[in-house]
Amino acid sequence: MSQQATDIKDKGDKTLLIACGAVAREIVALNRINGWDHLEITCLPAIWHNTPDKIPNGVREKIRENKDIYGNIIVVYGDCGTGGELDRVLEEEGIKRIDGVHCYAFFTGLESFDEMHDNDITCFYLTDYLTRHFDTLIMDGMGISKHPELLPMYFGNYTKLVYLAQTEDPELQKKAREAADKIGLEYHYRFTGYGELGTLMANASQ
Repeated sequence: MSQQATDIKDKGDKTLLIACGAVAREIVALNRINGWDHLEITCLPAIWHNTPDKIPNGVREKIRENKDIYGNIIVVYGDCGTGGELDRVLEEEGIKRIDGVHCYAFFTGLESFDEMHDNDITCFYLTDYLTRHFDTLIMDGMGISKHPELLPMYFGNYTKLVYLAQTEDPELQKKAREAADKIGLEYHYRFTGYGELGTLMANASQ
């Protein structure tokens, strides 16, 4: 058997996670902590959340590039604003994804997030990733830095910023509190850990 054929056979025993770049850090951390060396990851740009119409076809391309190489493929995306289009692509390709509409839900736990959201729909949520890149994605990305008059348009219906933390990082907590101040919202902190992402990866590793 050629070396190339051997490599393909070896990879066939592995699982590929096709993930949003916004959760790449968490996936890498879980892989490192647990020694899941047969889980591999490929990511699509996190910035696509600003243009979610790109996500379904981007995921489809990744699936088709890798479906003959990996024994199992799992998509680590919520619906993420695709209006069901991502799920339609996954059904056509025969691929499953993590449960949940977005990463807030699968980090917090689906039932816990639904309960939290139902109790107060005026919350704006941050994860570790969004906290780390708040200025780039929110202040600059939404044009608020240059046009502060846009702030009420985007956040006028919110009352709280809730930082859903994957890690207990005092520096990120400070940044999240500063983010709340910048957009004029009351700050709240909730530690979630890796939530159902950890469960998904543990199951995939077996």
